[in-house]
Parts: sequence; structure tokens; C-alpha cells
Amino acid sequence: MTHPQNRPWRGVLVATALPLRDDLSIDYDRYAEHCSWLVANGCDGVVPNGSLGEYQVLTPEERARVVQTAVAAIGGERVMPGVAAYGSAEARRWAEQAGEAGCASVMLLPPNAYRADERSVLAHYAEVARAGLPVVAYNNPIDTKVDLVPELLARLHGEGHIHGVKEFSGDVRRAYRIAELAPELDLLIGADDVLLELAVAGAKGWVAGYPNALPRASVELYRAAATGDLTTALPLYRQLHPLLRWDSKVEFVQAIKVSMDIVGRYGGPVRPPRVPLLPEQEAQVRAATEKAAAAGLA
Repeated sequence: MTHPQNRPWRGVLVATALPLRDDLSIDYDRYAEHCSWLVANGCDGVVPNGSLGEYQVLTPEERARVVQTAVAAIGGERVMPGVAAYGSAEARRWAEQAGEAGCASVMLLPPNAYRADERSVLAHYAEVARAGLPVVAYNNPIDTKVDLVPELLARLHGEGHIHGVKEFSGDVRRAYRIAELAPELDLLIGADDVLLELAVAGAKGWVAGYPNALPRASVELYRAAATGDLTTALPLYRQLHPLLRWDSKVEFVQAIKVSMDIVGRYGGPVRPPRVPLLPEQEAQVRAATEKAAAAGLA
């Protein structure tokens, strides 16, 4: 475990895929085993109830039980649940539920039911911070249409509402601006396919997708990049990038689950409105995954 106790979001935290049975019910036993397997293979923790965990299509009972299952499997210090919701009051309730379950931090999107302005964003994070757990912001302007630009992140941090940010904009230049404006705000890599660039720029962690299928190689890549060992990191990054770039595609959940199936884990189906990959997409994922496995990266 690489993160200090007071910053449990540091290191490689896996945004966990959720194992669904053929009838689309959740296999909680399999999910617990998956969380334990990730930690046993070098990951520092998990992020349940993110987009990769299909939180938007879970019932409240399922969503709460997913968090409880992860905590029971690996301990609350290692679990940072997503607490996104349309309303600030609901997001705060999910943060309180995470605290009751024993989690040490939470991850929060900005309001995303509409294109929120700066005042709404500040009020949203202030409300959820009142739950008492450290909040890591999640900037995904591609999907939410709300951009947590470095200046806004610095203000959120300065007012004590956030302690880190999962950066998914893809604009690696922001790393340096964030460091200038809020040097104590932890930058976390939010998209697998800019891992090397953001690690070199000083990221303190990675909220990761592809370790669901390839944990050991992914952790090796992150550790090498974060310590500046480009001799190790760059060739490994080139080998993995055909898979890592799926994390930034619309079909990222399906792609990662297919890769899990191919390497002998259980990916399984997705819930609607997501649909399976097209045959040509699955063929691309399969070819890249099998190539990685043949290179000893699985």
C-alpha cells in the first residue's frame, strides 16, 4: 500500500466493474472476490459506484450493498465510493452512507442534471463536504458538460470542499496549472490513455479502469511512470495503449468487461441502456487483449 493514511486516494484505485449474472442481478460474492483479487495483485484500493460500476442503473439498495461488500472485502480505508447524484441532498446522503459503511473518502461529480454554473458547483461540493468525509472531485466535462477548470478546482480546494481531483478532461496541460494554483490538491489520473503524461506531470494516483483485467501490468506501469522510470514505463505504455484508450470511449464498460472475460476473469453482461459491443468492436478488444496476454501482461 503506497498512500499515507490521511490521503487514502493515492496510488492505484480501481474503478471496479460490477459482475452481473445472466439475469442482470448483481453477484456480490463475485464482486467481493474481485476487490480482494485486485488488492492481492498490487492495487491500492477500489472505487465502487463509478460509471464503470454502472451506478446509474442500480437501485438504492444495490448501490449501498456494493459499498458494504467492498468494505467487507478489503477494509474501508481502501474504498472510495462514487457518490454522484442529480441532487446535492442525495449525493450527501450517499457520502453519509459511505461513512457509515467505514469508507475513508468519496468521489463526487459536479451537478450533472443540467449545465451547472460556478455558484451551483460550489454549493454542491459544499453540501456534500458537510457529510464529513474528504471529497475527491471528478472532472468529466465530456459527459457532464460541467468543466471543473483549474481555477474552479483551486477555489473548491481553498474553501475546503475537496482534497483531490480525478481529471478526465484529457488535457494534460491542466496538471501544471492545477499545481500552480492549488499545490496541495492531489491530482489523480482519470483516463487510462493519458496515464504516462499525467504521472510524469506529478499525479499522486490513478482512478483506473483496465486494472480490472490487467492489474499487475497496470500497476507496474503506474509505479514506473510515477517514479520517472521511463525506460520501463514507455515500452509498457505503448504495449497497453491499444487497450487503455478504450477507457475514453463510450463503450468503455463493455470493452473492459470483454477483456476481463478473455483473460479468465468474469466480466459478464451490462445493464440497459448499455448494449454489447458490435462484433467489429469486440474483435478489436479481443485482439488487443490477446496480444497483451501473449506478451505476459495478463
